[in-house]
Amino acid sequence: MNFLTFLKSKRFLMQIALAAVVIVVFVFLLFKWLNISTNHDQKIEVPNLSKMVLDEVGDTLSELDLAYKIIDSASYNPNFPPKSVIEQSPEAGDFVKEKRKIYLTLNPSNYRNVTIPEFYGKTKRNISPVLIAQGFRISTDYIIVSDIALGVVRGMKFKGKSLEKGDKIPKNSLLTLVLGDGEGTGRYNFTEQKN
Repeated sequence: MNFLTFLKSKRFLMQIALAAVVIVVFVFLLFKWLNISTNHDQKIEVPNLSKMVLDEVGDTLSELDLAYKIIDSASYNPNFPPKSVIEQSPEAGDFVKEKRKIYLTLNPSNYRNVTIPEFYGKTKRNISPVLIAQGFRISTDYIIVSDIALGVVRGMKFKGKSLEKGDKIPKNSLLTLVLGDGEGTGRYNFTEQKN
């Protein structure tokens, strides 16, 4: 039996037909299995987790059969409770499938600490932008001391405590500058007058 005769035979055509049926059934079953295993028709709406602390997040998401993962801490935001959710992905209102992880960005418990730069002997006009750029606030209630130099920084205080170069205090802290009055006869020594 030569090859062309075999291609025209009933036996070959039956095998081709059987192979086609098997492929169609296999593809049909594969799509059914994918629909079931991937929960194709399932939709869970992501809740708004903003300003929730982790205990609340865990309870809320476990009820919906969702999970969470903390990916980052943002800069401290005083409008949000400490250790609460600032951002989430996917966002509230999006639809996901069960067991999906919601990625969270949390608010730290406070501002991070920032190092006090060299300030002694600098003018108020020179040091103020430096302190503001580092995230500090400067009180308009200055402490004026008798000193030969007018407007020169002779000290700095935070909550009544004297500061030195290199001290670390929280960002956004309110600093009080100790300034010379320009009428003194010598240089004011703030380090001897501390506390």
